[in-house]
Amino acid sequence: MKSAGIKVLISIVASAGLSLSSAQAQNFTQYVDPLIGSAGHGHVFVGANVPLGAVQLGPTQIAQTWDKFNGWDWVSGYNFKSKDILGFTHTHLSGTGIGDLNDIMIVPANGKLQLQPAQFDKMDTGYGSHFAKENEKAAPGLYSVYLDDYKVKAKLTASERVGYHQYTYDKTDNAHILIDLAFKMNWDKPTDTYIKQINDSTFVGYRFSTGWANDQKVYFALKTSVPIQKVDFYDDKTQKLGSQVVKGLGIKAALYFDAVKNKTIELKVGLSPVSTVNALANIDAEIPGWNFDKTAALADSKWNKTLGKIDFQGDADTKKIFYTALYHTYFAPTIFNDANGDYLGTDKQVYEKQDFTNHTVFSLWDTYRALHPLMTITEEPQVVRDFIKSMLAIYEQQGKLPVWHLQGNETNTMVGLPAIPIIADAVLKGFLTKEEEQMAWEAVKTTAMGYDNGLRFVRDLTYIPIDSMDHESVAWALEYAIADFGAYKIAEKLGKQEDVAYFQKRYKLYEKYFDKEVGHFVGRRVNGEFRRPFNPLMAKHRENDYCEGNAWQYTWLVPQDVKGLINLFGGEKNFLKKLDEFTTMSSQLGDEASPDISGLIGQYAQGNEPNHHIPYLYAYAGEQWKGAALARKAMTEFYTSAPDGLCGNDDVGQMSAWYVFSAMGFYPLNPMIGTYVFGSPLMEKATINLPNGSKFVINVKNQGKNNTYIKSIKLDGKPYHKTYITHSDISKGGQLEIEMSSTANKNFGKNKDSWPSAIEN
Repeated sequence: MKSAGIKVLISIVASAGLSLSSAQAQNFTQYVDPLIGSAGHGHVFVGANVPLGAVQLGPTQIAQTWDKFNGWDWVSGYNFKSKDILGFTHTHLSGTGIGDLNDIMIVPANGKLQLQPAQFDKMDTGYGSHFAKENEKAAPGLYSVYLDDYKVKAKLTASERVGYHQYTYDKTDNAHILIDLAFKMNWDKPTDTYIKQINDSTFVGYRFSTGWANDQKVYFALKTSVPIQKVDFYDDKTQKLGSQVVKGLGIKAALYFDAVKNKTIELKVGLSPVSTVNALANIDAEIPGWNFDKTAALADSKWNKTLGKIDFQGDADTKKIFYTALYHTYFAPTIFNDANGDYLGTDKQVYEKQDFTNHTVFSLWDTYRALHPLMTITEEPQVVRDFIKSMLAIYEQQGKLPVWHLQGNETNTMVGLPAIPIIADAVLKGFLTKEEEQMAWEAVKTTAMGYDNGLRFVRDLTYIPIDSMDHESVAWALEYAIADFGAYKIAEKLGKQEDVAYFQKRYKLYEKYFDKEVGHFVGRRVNGEFRRPFNPLMAKHRENDYCEGNAWQYTWLVPQDVKGLINLFGGEKNFLKKLDEFTTMSSQLGDEASPDISGLIGQYAQGNEPNHHIPYLYAYAGEQWKGAALARKAMTEFYTSAPDGLCGNDDVGQMSAWYVFSAMGFYPLNPMIGTYVFGSPLMEKATINLPNGSKFVINVKNQGKNNTYIKSIKLDGKPYHKTYITHSDISKGGQLEIEMSSTANKNFGKNKDSWPSAIEN
């Protein structure tokens, strides 16, 4: 950045009330490459947003064929392999396997008015343009591209609730801005759309839709920097003459302006889950003036402040991968309220002027494992509390805690009760008030005592028969047991002894699925018999006893009670032998395997969440060095700086959160108790700038490509022999020194008193 630009940035940051500490004054955003994970199955969002912002403004492309899941790779709206852009939409999902959102399509066009999106490889059949990769730039808070067919330079930036567009027209013939509320992608479709012209530069409207989430409501307000001379409204292809207000299933508007006089036009588009009035107010609150560069600089400073929470020093490529991963962890849970505190509840009621920031996009089956524990280290306590208060509000409105919550809708996707581990982690780390802890307990217990999806059997402390749930019964059961451990720990902290005894039994129910004959967790019939025939490698997508996995991959899903899991195998020796077999056997899965199972080392699948803790299991049996080697292999083989640099869906940041933790050398194997197990750090030094003002500094001696193993550790200058570190150790600040070696120190972590199980229940 040039010196003049730095002065502008400092002025903007100061006027916005943001501080520039020595860490934050560094340019961390320069290390981020938003295109990492945009090819292959990464499915990451590419475009302009700010940390946890409701607006994710970016390009939306033509999804190619759905044959063999190819079209699946466009669910975020963008894939690096494409050479076309239809236009720019304001909401996206990052790293998921689902295709909702892509709301409020804006197309900066000229020439003949096109009302339908172009077909793949036939850009003359509708709106959209080719573009060249060398004319595309992406950075945190900023996206720009040159649209070749329209000869328009597009630049995008954003605040929390407002998307800011800047379009410069080199071709001025019939220049217009198309608003297409009918645009749909994947299985999303509009159910009601509306636009109203307020004056020659202001429009409001909404797009209601259904899809994976069945009742999505997005209100918007759009302001232009220059007058609109003429407006043509359409419902699908039918022009609505003489109208200033139009409503229907497929409303569109073509806004014409004088591009000869004004080659550049800017748009501000405010979003709201509540009303067009609030959408307008969000624009006034967040971007009141017309200064694109100032808005982009402020977005950059917000990202810089967030990324500066960890000062990670290492080689250039690793640094790029690390900061891009950290960037991806802040795409969600997104803000889901207005600047005045209003939000739309799950019950479709408007809750006005609330005293917390409501959030949505809770992909909890993924993010409870690492993303939310990461936030308890890096984020301000209020942000963690806002996540929990959002979940508790959802509980009050729908009668249970969220599972996979999107835009005010419960989708009930994936297995288990994944909100409970997140709430337990926050309670045990002391993020909630006493009153909030009691509210949390009510929500946790009520949710855990439900009846759906096999819970009625769990309530009675027995297994879920495959006679009642033919598919995924083991996956549901193992995830329930993890959540039940969270309930047990909350009850223990709150002194609810009867509940302690009950949930202690429930979190042990995983034992009932262990088939000693085959050495795996296997579905059982109501008469007690295990499923036969049984193939531990069978991985047909969601058509076995597991969820996006096979028996081998689910054998290890007991992070809440590793000691108990080891006992099922008859001790550490047998446990380690099974782990070794798992990580070295053939990676073949069969032709019908779930596409979510990816990033394979043996049968270990780094590309899917149920395996993320597995490298760190070795520390529970005295061979931490093997886990270090496995974690290092996964980091260096499956995370690269290329566009296809993720081995699977980023899953709303969980895949990236695994890397952030693992690259720093530790991971929350059990995400509820504040214990982080050591692996194999990749940096030379990392400084965690804690919310309380303290610093936790990790110095790595003898870091190198082949120096995979921990030789020794010192904490605050004293020898440290444990294979884990606690949340309290980190949060109070201090100095951790890790010396690495190219040969394994098999004595590190060999003694049982150094194992994580030494302090875990």
